[in-house]
Amino acid sequence: MAIWNLLWLYILILYVSNGRMEASHKVYPQFQSLSAVNIRQLHHTAFHFQPPKNWINDPNGPMYYNGIYHIFYQYNPKGAVWGNIVWGHSISKDLINWKELEPAICPSKHFDIDGAWSGSTTILPSNKPIILYTGVDSNGIQTQNYAVPANLSDPYLRKWIKPGNNPLIDPENGVNATAFRDPSTAWWLNGRWRVLVGSERNSRGIAYLYRSRDFIHWTKAKHPFHSAPNTGMWECPDFYPVSLSSKEGLDPSYMGKHVKHVLKVSLDDARYDYYTLGTYLTNEDKYVPDNASVDGWAGLRYDYGNFYASKTFFDPAKRRRILWGWVNESDFTQDDVKKGWAGIQAIPRIVWLDTNQRQLKQWPVEELNTLRGENVKMSHQKLKKGHHIEIQGITAAQADIDVTFYIPSLDKAEEFNPTWEDAQRLCANKGSKVEGGVGPFGLLTLASKNLEEYTAVFFRVFKTSKKHVVLLCSDARSSSLENGIYKPSFAGFVDVDLADKKLSLRSLIDHSVVESFGGGGKTCITSRVYPTLAVLDNAHLYAFNKGDETIIVKNLNAWSMNKAKMN
Repeated sequence: MAIWNLLWLYILILYVSNGRMEASHKVYPQFQSLSAVNIRQLHHTAFHFQPPKNWINDPNGPMYYNGIYHIFYQYNPKGAVWGNIVWGHSISKDLINWKELEPAICPSKHFDIDGAWSGSTTILPSNKPIILYTGVDSNGIQTQNYAVPANLSDPYLRKWIKPGNNPLIDPENGVNATAFRDPSTAWWLNGRWRVLVGSERNSRGIAYLYRSRDFIHWTKAKHPFHSAPNTGMWECPDFYPVSLSSKEGLDPSYMGKHVKHVLKVSLDDARYDYYTLGTYLTNEDKYVPDNASVDGWAGLRYDYGNFYASKTFFDPAKRRRILWGWVNESDFTQDDVKKGWAGIQAIPRIVWLDTNQRQLKQWPVEELNTLRGENVKMSHQKLKKGHHIEIQGITAAQADIDVTFYIPSLDKAEEFNPTWEDAQRLCANKGSKVEGGVGPFGLLTLASKNLEEYTAVFFRVFKTSKKHVVLLCSDARSSSLENGIYKPSFAGFVDVDLADKKLSLRSLIDHSVVESFGGGGKTCITSRVYPTLAVLDNAHLYAFNKGDETIIVKNLNAWSMNKAKMN
């Protein structure tokens, strides 16, 4: 690997010759000096990644390096809104407890003076990490740049430098120079590195492919790696292989026979993450989605709630692929800023291909279980129509609940109208208060004692002539008595076989966020909520049923969650 050592020396020479060490995009100038120092503690999370104050968004280039996990993230060190963006940097040995370091990248050069935006990390041969990121110049032109550790012997990689040959990739003629961003993790194939850059032209979402032999000189491929009409800007593209036969993660450069590939894009117009499963045609350097995988708004999503600008990385220590996502604020008001509601990151999840090979599955990383405290259990408990049972003995505002429901009979399931393609709209029309045949049943999280407030996470089962259709909802419309805040109902269909008449649900409750995993991780929904009554010790947790069919709580495990060490 001598060539890579020479490359590293070349990069450092370029940097030193430069003379000195380097220390969703709507700007709210009226709020830039407004700090979120006094975040309302009622809503500050206990085990989700969150800075002590100020705005964060996209997770940038998470990685595992020499025994330490690194998370970089878009961060405003000066205020509680988007702006003044730098690359925040925190480290961990377990993905749960984090220590904040100084920012890794700050705007300082002509090519990034108006923004050091999202990007990714890649581990080069000889175990050398490198960051690719989008810089924005004073004219709004977006270019792809790189940074390297100033001192590889520093176990925390505190300081990063920008060599003098930046930018590496400029927008060519025909490329939308103000919509050209978020380089992916690179992969190695046939003697060249490859990287994707997201873009948009005439409402067509595009992932451009660039190739390089040395990671310095890049050439744009003749044709886009993949694109789709009427999907708008593709932010934060992510491309990686998944095994057809194992939950183990794969290195991004793995090209074996028994794999599919995943292409994820964050649709700027929708503010949600969508992915397709497909085939990487290596001879043509093109990606072709499976026939059952749809690009755009009708496609598959990692998460059907507040979840955006995600990034995965391969963890070689435990042979797994880990997914990070930003719990984005879908609505934004001046009142939000004053309360310091400035974004968090979702719990890191492992991601793998479902055995049906039609979708991915996700589950919280196993390290989260180390925070579990007091445990209560429930089994073989009947839930008749209109009943709710409180789950006592845990801290309901800070909890982990894993439950399996049993449905004695599916005969009372409502007929499914084939026009009900939009799960979120269906949940809005048939929410937790609307009685049904089989369901709604599930959990009332962050609930006040008299149910003036609650966030309902529930199933509803429908039937067609050929199969049953399962809907999972996370309905926040009753989550808060406060007016003027965003309280949506989120939903997704769960592709499960109900032959055993069982449905599983796991929910992570953390004061102002509820992350739920239905059907063993087939459908995930994250909701950000702001209760006024159901806070701290005044929060309650219930299992409920409003369907005609009696539901059995077959097994329920609930734990109080301890607080993580956070920045």
